[in-house]
Amino acid sequence: MSANSVLLDFSLDPTRINDELSRKDVVKLCKEHLEKFISGLKITYDMLTDDGYLCILNAPGAIITTIRFFNQGLITINIEYYRADCEAPKISFEQIKSLENNLRLKLEAKRSKHLPPIKRGSSIDVYLTSSDERVIEYDIDKVLYDKRSEFQKIQIVHSKSLGHMLVLDELQNIAEADLIYTETLMRRGIENYKGKEICILGGGDGALLYELLKEDPKHVVMLEIDELVMQACNKYMNSICGDVLEKRKSDNYEIVVGDCMVYLNKYIKEERKFDYVFGDLTDIPISDTPTGEIWDFIRVILESSFKVLKPGGKFMTHGNGVSCPESLEMYEQQLKNLSPKVNFTKCSAFVPSFMEEWVFYQVKCATAAAADV
Repeated sequence: MSANSVLLDFSLDPTRINDELSRKDVVKLCKEHLEKFISGLKITYDMLTDDGYLCILNAPGAIITTIRFFNQGLITINIEYYRADCEAPKISFEQIKSLENNLRLKLEAKRSKHLPPIKRGSSIDVYLTSSDERVIEYDIDKVLYDKRSEFQKIQIVHSKSLGHMLVLDELQNIAEADLIYTETLMRRGIENYKGKEICILGGGDGALLYELLKEDPKHVVMLEIDELVMQACNKYMNSICGDVLEKRKSDNYEIVVGDCMVYLNKYIKEERKFDYVFGDLTDIPISDTPTGEIWDFIRVILESSFKVLKPGGKFMTHGNGVSCPESLEMYEQQLKNLSPKVNFTKCSAFVPSFMEEWVFYQVKCATAAAADV
């Protein structure tokens, strides 16, 4: 069950709607064409607005239609109704297309657009956002897990094309179809993890740990703060994490539940060192300036990680989508500001469940990088 909102818009010469008589003619035309698909339409309210005109129409079946004129020549038509799961749509997609085509011709519009019904308030939320805040509609048909931990909202949903997906605070995290994400983060086939000591910051879905263990490392420690994420992924995402979240510890790995900063500070005091540190935590924020709590956290993570890296060790992390160049540039500036100096490389891969190209970073102390040359 959901509220369905059908959206149409038309652009025409502003002079066509700049006086009362013209507006009435256009409203009459729109109403006549709407009535071909929605019977019993009646105008219940209209008003002038600071930027144009608004008209509200009501129809049997609790169908509310709004027609809005903007002084710049834009007309929007929104048709909204509540639809039960067993009900057919009150206006089909083919009818929506026909309505748009007919009205575009009658209005002599320069351009027009229709969208399929936007579904709001459903028990299954099919909309998530991209890194640059675009709305993406997924083919989600089932919610398998939905709980809120002390730290975040956790959902595992099923997508017909992507398999099970982990969603944290309404943001897509990883899906069963996303092996490319993990392999690009770890640079499989390029980095050599055999016999190496590795620290993962975050990584609660278990995918990175599971794939790293296939590379025969000496030992991997994973620091994850959210127990519920691991429980959910162990139950519903074991195709990407195997049994590592079930066992939690073996000869070559250990999962520690706790704040990664507490343990990083502990390792710094103990002078414990790693060949690789993976930052599998928050994405680079979308912001105007590199300020605020998340940016402060990113800087602390970077500084602390290099204090536990062996000479020649690498910090590996994910960034954000290529559609967010400003944020990526701000992150790279933070890398350039680090002391001691670091060098970094980056790569990207299209991640199926993100539906966008994602950027990954490999960072190394400049002195160690120079020694390698």
